[in-house]
Amino acid sequence: MTMTEEMMEAIEKDLVFLATANNEGIPNVVPIGFARPIDSQSILIADNYMNKTHKNIEENPHVSLVTKDAKMNPYQFKGTAEIFESGKFFDEVVEWAQNVMTKLNPKAAIVVKITEIYSVQPGPEAGKKIE
Repeated sequence: MTMTEEMMEAIEKDLVFLATANNEGIPNVVPIGFARPIDSQSILIADNYMNKTHKNIEENPHVSLVTKDAKMNPYQFKGTAEIFESGKFFDEVVEWAQNVMTKLNPKAAIVVKITEIYSVQPGPEAGKKIE
């Protein structure tokens, strides 16, 4: 699944909400300030303070996210998440976070590979899969 330029810009410029669930299906959702597309199919997230979310992704890599301003970017992104505690993605989030706030010390980088995109636009198209 491929994100449009508008979708990618909205993710990078807006707060996103990341939803996870543990292996028992108990949901968790958190606001994320450090999320940006790597390319049209992947989103990089800095794990600065995640506890339940990090554990949930270890147990169940299926995630979903929306931007704070769903009116301007009415899409839900679903995908699989992978945690990186070293390497290229980890180094990238450390540099990124510390350039914004020197006190930040990310624990990990999370890469979400987008598998599906759905409309969250109110009306008859709500919930429709974007092809």
